[in-house]
Amino acid sequence: MTVFRISEAAELLGVSTDTVRRWVDAGRLAATRDPQGHRLIDGVDLAGFVRAQAAEPDRAEFSSARNRLRGIVTAVVRDTVMAQVDIQAGPFRVVSLMSREAVDELDLRVGSVAVAVIKSTTVVVERAAPGGGRGRSS
Repeated sequence: MTVFRISEAAELLGVSTDTVRRWVDAGRLAATRDPQGHRLIDGVDLAGFVRAQAAEPDRAEFSSARNRLRGIVTAVVRDTVMAQVDIQAGPFRVVSLMSREAVDELDLRVGSVAVAVIKSTTVVVERAAPGGGRGRSS
């Protein structure tokens, strides 16, 4: 079983440790205590919580894409035909290359809120090394 300390869960979710503590204190996210009194969150419970949070009301209803990262536009670089848009979604930087026309139509600019919708046939999944601060197996 994989368990996460409050700080590890916060890092994974891209929120502050105080936010995770408030969720635990409010009963929205289950946690137990280890012998030293640290709060631990079961990996299965954390995954369920994240799935429930991902059911956003602004999610596109008619799309086969399931990977949606909401974030803030941090950079827009345009040339005459193409543009590069950088989005910071929690701890993740997403870079998209698109037509300049699309950037202009969407009115994307630094500070705008945007959703990166990812549909890919290839997704590489890596598992963090044990003891690397990415959850504990017991």
